[in-house]
Amino acid sequence: MATFVVLLKWTGQGIKNYKDSPSRADAFTGEMERLGGKLKEIYWTLGPYDVVGVVEAPDDESMTAAMLELGSRGNTHSTTMRAFTRSEFEGIAAKTG
Repeated sequence: MATFVVLLKWTGQGIKNYKDSPSRADAFTGEMERLGGKLKEIYWTLGPYDVVGVVEAPDDESMTAAMLELGSRGNTHSTTMRAFTRSEFEGIAAKTG
């Protein structure tokens, strides 16, 4: 499974309904499970982002579908980054010249 770090900023709608954020996280968990993935961790944060998630997905297409679904709900804007474990990175580095 591929790992992704998701950085979320609430929209005006999202901050207005911030108390619903845990139930929105539950809905996202269900969406990830439907797509064969998993929400591994979620953190509500201070600073430039309101929520940070660590997500596993079977492939980039499944993750993209999940993020499109999440974005369509209107509560967040997202930045999604593919993350690599140490062993994955070592394998990538081994392919270089």
